[in-house]
Amino acid sequence: MAGGQGSRLRPLTLTRPKPMVEVIGRPVIDFVKEAMADAGIDEIIVTTGYRGEQLKAHVATWNDSGDSSLHASVNQESTPMGTAGSVGLLREKIQTTCVVGSGDSVASFDINRLLKQHRENKAKVTMALWEVDNPSEFGIVGLSSEQDGEVDGSLRSGFISKFKEKPAPEEAFSNVINAGLYIIEPEVIDLIPEGEKFDFSKQLFPLVLEKGWPMYAETINGVWFDVGHPSELLRAQTTLLQQYQSLPFSLPEGSWVGDDGFILTDAIVHGDAVSSVISQSCVVESSAKIISSLLMKGCKVAENAEIKGSILGREVIVEAGAVLIDCVIGDGQVVSSGSVLRSALIPPSE
Repeated sequence: MAGGQGSRLRPLTLTRPKPMVEVIGRPVIDFVKEAMADAGIDEIIVTTGYRGEQLKAHVATWNDSGDSSLHASVNQESTPMGTAGSVGLLREKIQTTCVVGSGDSVASFDINRLLKQHRENKAKVTMALWEVDNPSEFGIVGLSSEQDGEVDGSLRSGFISKFKEKPAPEEAFSNVINAGLYIIEPEVIDLIPEGEKFDFSKQLFPLVLEKGWPMYAETINGVWFDVGHPSELLRAQTTLLQQYQSLPFSLPEGSWVGDDGFILTDAIVHGDAVSSVISQSCVVESSAKIISSLLMKGCKVAENAEIKGSILGREVIVEAGAVLIDCVIGDGQVVSSGSVLRSALIPPSE
């Protein structure tokens, strides 16, 4: 599912769909694709809406990667259909158990394990979960040790008994949330009304519960980020690098800087880069400082500039002596010499 606009990631998403925002030089959707390919899935269909032409071009590179066991394609929505509605458009192609994932999250999904649990528990739907400290911003899931049983908030796997969107503290019956990956049987897809906007969490899954069909869930280990905000993008970047050895993800070609910094091949860095990712074709001149930041492809940072806690879109130019702190700069912008910007969101150049 890759149809969202990613409004909270603006200005980065003014020029790209959310799944094409980069983490460590790779579009977020590549992390989802990698988890599916590792599980032996041989066909992936990407449902798109906003700026779908970029996803179509990118998905074509998956087929050109030399992996003959994987076939990928794109289905472009003509109008927003919701999470379940977008998958419902593919009902004729879904004739067996399928895996549905969010194209804008980075997570260490063990899909083979989830498939095994799905089959052993004879579930119609199996959902990946993630444990959080504060569930009030998410949709929580109540689990039971048996189908139709009482909710036990201590469980981390079990049968789904209840859902609640963004609960108040006194309403929270668990602290495990929907992590955006589902294993679904074709008869569940048939419940999605044709030609109607429809949502998995708010409409389809409660309907499955009403029908008394078994739904199972298991909490994943490792990492999970929905990359919904620039701060989450930077946090995902740091965590993925720090925990790289224990996570099932590959990195592009490049070199490490400490244990939480990475410079991609073709980048030229003469200044200091600390706890940051410097993407392809970037140039960081001498005396420039890059701290806890992300520079996307083709950025140029002049001498004596300082960038801290910030994200620069593609081909951003930061002139000599400029200072950026906690900023997000859209593609193609020029930050003039001597500028001092704090917590600024600058749209892409025209």
